[in-house]
Amino acid sequence: MLDGVTRAGTDEWEIPVGYVPGMRVPGRFFLSDALAAVLEPGAVQQLANVATLPGIVRYSLGMPDIHWGYGFPIGGVAAFSLDEGVISPGGVGFDINCGVRLFTTPLTKGDIKKPRDFIESLYQAVPTGVGAKSSLKVSPAALTAVMEKGARWAVEAGYGVERDLARCEEGGCMKQADIRAVSAKARARGIPQGGTLGSGNHFLEIQVVSEIYDETAAKAFGLLKGQICCMIHCGSRGLGHQVCTDHLKTLETATKKYHITLPDRQLACAPIQSPEGKAYFGAMAAAANYAWANRQLIMHAARLQFERMFSIGYESMPLVYDVTHNVAKIEEHIVDGHRVTLCVHRKGATRSFGPGARDLPGDLATIGQPVIIPGSMGTSSFVLKGTATAMERTFGSTCHGSGRVMSRSQAKKRLSGKEVADHLLAQGIIVRAPNEAAIADEAPEVYKPSSEVVQVVHDAGLSALVARLSPLGVIKG
Repeated sequence: MLDGVTRAGTDEWEIPVGYVPGMRVPGRFFLSDALAAVLEPGAVQQLANVATLPGIVRYSLGMPDIHWGYGFPIGGVAAFSLDEGVISPGGVGFDINCGVRLFTTPLTKGDIKKPRDFIESLYQAVPTGVGAKSSLKVSPAALTAVMEKGARWAVEAGYGVERDLARCEEGGCMKQADIRAVSAKARARGIPQGGTLGSGNHFLEIQVVSEIYDETAAKAFGLLKGQICCMIHCGSRGLGHQVCTDHLKTLETATKKYHITLPDRQLACAPIQSPEGKAYFGAMAAAANYAWANRQLIMHAARLQFERMFSIGYESMPLVYDVTHNVAKIEEHIVDGHRVTLCVHRKGATRSFGPGARDLPGDLATIGQPVIIPGSMGTSSFVLKGTATAMERTFGSTCHGSGRVMSRSQAKKRLSGKEVADHLLAQGIIVRAPNEAAIADEAPEVYKPSSEVVQVVHDAGLSALVARLSPLGVIKG
């Protein structure tokens, strides 16, 4: 482990105040010894840098999938007081509301007689890749409604059912959206991309529930061993990226205006209550709503293919849950025995609200929030549940995925997309992507082991294992 970083528990580490000048709180992160061996020093530096921001509460936090990012590390969590704290695009990321949703089907593995044909049908139904455009022609007026209403816009337009909204974080809509803060360029990028998967680590995956750890929670979530499920991972596409780009420029100026000293210009920020801070938050919320609508549209397209190929009913494919990874939210948490309202940044981290928490569907109030942790291409994904411990220790937060250990440029140099696809096919996993480079970028070996990452959060009590899902077919962006 790095000099100055000390153990605070079995899989918990502390970065002391003073590790970098100006730290207001310590840093805390969660890693097993095996994961600590591949920890990037830059990610620790970034976690310490976050601890210098005005108004930060208790700790700068890192999850076991932590790795270097823009400003904040990916896998970073930080909460700020509304009176003295700041909001920072670096704590949200460029892909605003990049998130994951999972829906189940009544099928089992034996029902899919021609898996390659089925994966191809899904690939044709969901536009995929860099700059992918949808056949859905969204008018400027409809885009405004998307940014204001999120997933509800899609359901009201016929792309889903009412129950879908109850199983989305925030009901699939942040009500603080301010479309006035979204630029014309961001809107133009968003109009053709609704219902598209995009590129990078985004995917649509057909999975089978291979193991149940918690029967009670699995039943509440609608998961059965041997069941076929579909997982969708994507975000706000070009619209969200442009929102981040636009407001970073404004907030770089605001940082100077409000005399905020930063160790890294990528932490550009503004007071939450300032005009610049409010404008970014409103635009970010609008982009988050776009992302929820986007995932709703993709799920609808996938459901239709299941209907067509297997003659099953649309409503026999319920949504388990939809979680977001890259967002800042206004939430209430208990700090030092007092309930306080905070702005919680989760960048590459998932909400993990425990039993009794607000904003949970009524039928899950005694169970906790479903937590969906995707694996890397070819490795298991996991469903967990939120915990009271996470509410106490990490502002209701846990990890979001495996976490990269190799950059995309390194992956392209070292790996052949064809060889990766052939290796996965030998394991019974079909991969479909726009090109071989997209496969090499996301090969299993460029990520930490998903099982190791989720075991850390399970052992630390930040979320509790419910089920393991194994991949059968993967569509990569």
